[in-house]
Amino acid sequence: MEEVKEFIKNCGAYFLATVDGDQPRVRPFGTVDIFEGKLYIQTGKCKNVSKQIQSNGKVEICAMDKSGAKWVRLSGTLVRDDRREPKVHMLENYPELKSMYSPDDDNTEVLFFKDAEATFYSFTAAPRTVKF
Repeated sequence: MEEVKEFIKNCGAYFLATVDGDQPRVRPFGTVDIFEGKLYIQTGKCKNVSKQIQSNGKVEICAMDKSGAKWVRLSGTLVRDDRREPKVHMLENYPELKSMYSPDDDNTEVLFFKDAEATFYSFTAAPRTVKF
């Protein structure tokens, strides 16, 4: 899990895919961190992405390193965690978001991966999969 987090963080941004009815939706994201042994992301409850995740928690992330030669695909189910502690943790690790989010507002949403599977790819090596 640590390797997955570090790879995604080093990419700077990643793309999160959700399902909206029968239509896939993809958008850039930047938050990812480990809290209490789980991989978390953060968004706002008022956003369509949040509504899509609550309707169908199965998502996929794709992130490519800056060289363009390696990438990871991470799939799993996102689960909302309404506790204050993981919100504080995420905002401490992404202080630039504090102007838009607070651990005490009704909008900040943190979600962790359940039944996650990450596959690392490159143009020069066979794919390698880890599960957590």
